[in-house]
Amino acid sequence: MAQSTNNLASYIWSLADLLRGDFKQSQYGRVILPFTLLRRLEGVLEKSKEKVLTEYEKVKKKNLPEAGEEKLLLRATGGLSFFNISKMDLSKLSESGIKDNLESYIQGFSKDAREIFEYFKFGEFIGQFNDANLLYKVMQRVRKMDLSPKAISNHEMGLVFEELIRRFAESSNETAGEHFTPRDIVRLTTSLVFMEDDDALTMAGIIRIIYDPTAGTGGFLSSGMEYVHELNPQAVARNSIRRVTLSVKRIC
Repeated sequence: MAQSTNNLASYIWSLADLLRGDFKQSQYGRVILPFTLLRRLEGVLEKSKEKVLTEYEKVKKKNLPEAGEEKLLLRATGGLSFFNISKMDLSKLSESGIKDNLESYIQGFSKDAREIFEYFKFGEFIGQFNDANLLYKVMQRVRKMDLSPKAISNHEMGLVFEELIRRFAESSNETAGEHFTPRDIVRLTTSLVFMEDDDALTMAGIIRIIYDPTAGTGGFLSSGMEYVHELNPQAVARNSIRRVTLSVKRIC
């Protein structure tokens, strides 16, 4: 792991200093990971947020079911697979009413993104944070982190998540390898998948889809993109929740 990503992971994990006494050590990961994810998603959505909000004002008047609304709003994201319709963001959360405002902000995400926070039972932790008078203190620390794509790439973000998972596993007396696949194995597996396709991927008009049914930190997907871009810098990647579509528009 590069020094910069290691430093970032260390800063994020330092949130644990605020949790001692109110949360069990085995809970640290369950608390820190969703806050980190929330900040990352916010950074990814930054460019498209205003367009989505503008489109939502039009869409909500049509009284469509959620699935119909999502299809229309996704078009305003510029190719992303999720969005948020809340006017709130972490920088606007004040100490007054922070619990209700944060819960409302989470509910503003599209269905797939909301399900991630539901898996972490994030709503329960928000209540516990609020009861312990920690919620605003944690939010102040979280919003200082710049986790936008311009500051940290998908690959680097994957490394940060893996380091956080490793620390979470250690604090829970578990083996980190049970939670994610080491990067050297990811690279080897990716190479084996593509090795018969190397020549084709340097040609124009080629499309390949990588699908990862588990897609933990997205390491296999980001490694696949890196592998293809090494063969052909002109390759274009389009992401969805569990897959990446790679297309080669012209010969290198």
